Amino acid sequence: MKFAKKKGENKVEYGTISLPLPLIEKIKGTGMNSVSAYVAYVLRQLLSFSEEKGKLLSRESEEEIRKRLKSLGY
Repeated sequence: MKFAKKKGENKVEYGTISLPLPLIEKIKGTGMNSVSAYVAYVLRQLLSFSEEKGKLLSRESEEEIRKRLKSLGY
């Protein structure tokens, strides 16, 4: 999966990810415009949170995220 801007352009290349259907159904129930928009929003929030702390996520935070994802069926 690529997420890179080409030099001199504002275009962003997009990739594809697979999610379990039950998780997709839960995301559709959030009111976001699309599953892609929801996933991008959550990942931006997660990444900005870790950048604000100036370090990678702690093991405890990573484990909590894993538990949340598992409870959502991922």
